Formats: sequence, structure tokens, C-alpha cells
Amino acid sequence: MKSAPISKSFIPNPITPPTSFNHQTNLKTPINSSKTDNQIIQKPSMSDILESSKAQNLDLQLQTAGPFFRITAKSLETNKVLGKAEGMIRVWWNKGKILHLDSIKLTRETLGMDRSVFGIGLFIGAVMIRYGYDCGCKTAELLAINDSDIYHAKLVKFYRRIGFETVYEVTGSSMVDLAHMLVWGGVGTRMDANVERLLLKWCTRFTANI
Repeated sequence: MKSAPISKSFIPNPITPPTSFNHQTNLKTPINSSKTDNQIIQKPSMSDILESSKAQNLDLQLQTAGPFFRITAKSLETNKVLGKAEGMIRVWWNKGKILHLDSIKLTRETLGMDRSVFGIGLFIGAVMIRYGYDCGCKTAELLAINDSDIYHAKLVKFYRRIGFETVYEVTGSSMVDLAHMLVWGGVGTRMDANVERLLLKWCTRFTANI
């Protein structure tokens, strides 16, 4: 089955077996601690995300090989692969660790489902972000690739909805763009997000049933 690309894809093989998340624990962060000491918000743990996905008949697996990672989403009903995501943990001397999101792909079958982009895509993204957070990443980066105007607009809308912000439009018209194109392999909208803020933004989606 062909898949519909969301952004550039690369990951080496072989990949190590899926990582177990049974050791994950919940983390709590104060909200406006200067105003109240009692109000807290709970970041979703990897276990929270995986349990929530099972409630949606999704099986999520994370595989790692050095700095590279791959997340696979399968249907618990059919065992068919519904989507994949790939990326890596990058280290910059002046920025520390960065969660580099290389691609998210959903099969054509899931693209016809109501829950596809804002359901399955969100669960896959949540595993990526939690993994980045556990690895010590402060920032997540991606390129919403521009293969077509209509699809590009949907990508940007999706990433903004889950918490990313536009930082640069890569059009290929300048020397600065060439550096971005060497990294991402195409033109599009460069977007960043604060990893911890993403977890806080999604907390009610994955911790409502705790």
C-alpha cells in the first residue's frame, strides 16, 4: 500500500526492537506558581499516550537506532500499518538537543478516515514529542514540505493546531534557503515548537482518563 508523504523521509536500517515504556512516570509542572501553589497540570507520560491510543484501537511502537527513531502505528483490529514517523535527536553546540522530525506518513486508507490527520497523526506526534522530552530536547523542529499548495496549507494548519509556529519560509530563492534545503531535502515552511509546551498543550487529551 502506498503512503502519502507529509515531509521528507530518511532513516537507516536495521532498527533495534521496540523500546519498552513501562518505566515511564508522570511528571507535574506548576501553572502560574506565583498565583497559586495548588493548581498543577500533569504532563502525559509515555504510558498515558500508549494507553490512550489503545482506547482508539491503535498500537504505537517506538524503535531507535543511535540518534534515529521510528514510530509505527498499527490497527489493533486488522494489524495493518496505519502510519509511520521518523526523525532523530540532533545536538547543536549553542542549542543543546533538538528533536528533528523528519517525516510523518499516513496510508491512503487512513487518509480517508475522519480521525486520520487530527487523530492518528496526533498520537504519533505525541509519542515523538514525549520521546524527545525524555531525551532532554527543548525544541522540536520540522519542515512542512510544499509539494502542492493545497496539501501544504493542510500541513501547516495541522502543525499549528498541535502547537508549532512558523519560523521561516524556505522557497529556494536565496543562499539561506539552500542550507535549509540541504537539511530537509525540499522547500516548505520551517516550524518549531517548545517540547514541554506541547506536552502541556496535549495533557487533557492523554490524561483525561487517568
